[in-house]
Amino acid sequence: MQLAKKKALAAKTFGVGKDRIIFTQENLKEIAEAITRQDMIDLHNAGAIKIREISGRRKLVKRKHRRGVGKRKQPAKDKKREYIIITRKLRTYAKSLLKTKQINREKLNRIRIMIRARKFKSKRHLNELLGEL
Repeated sequence: MQLAKKKALAAKTFGVGKDRIIFTQENLKEIAEAITRQDMIDLHNAGAIKIREISGRRKLVKRKHRRGVGKRKQPAKDKKREYIIITRKLRTYAKSLLKTKQINREKLNRIRIMIRARKFKSKRHLNELLGEL
């Protein structure tokens, strides 16, 4: 008698693996007739279906959850988007300063390197530090 589908249904009903489901030999006909989750629950309460205990070390020693790079849930896209927006804004502003002759080409190159290195938080911050350059 093939009871693989019944075992899968029971495993899904009780939230355990298929290998942990045990059918008693005396009640195989009743198990074969069961088609709903409620039938599986009733058979479990009657003792026709048993659930094997978890074997192995996992139950005894719980593994500590690691917070490595792969476990972080924050999307990298947000940081990249923020970087792109501020960089484009500052580069265009620096270029406009060059056109209005407030800075020379050499100073522009130094500012661009500092923009790339994320030295400036905003346009206002760039203006404040412009006098020191």
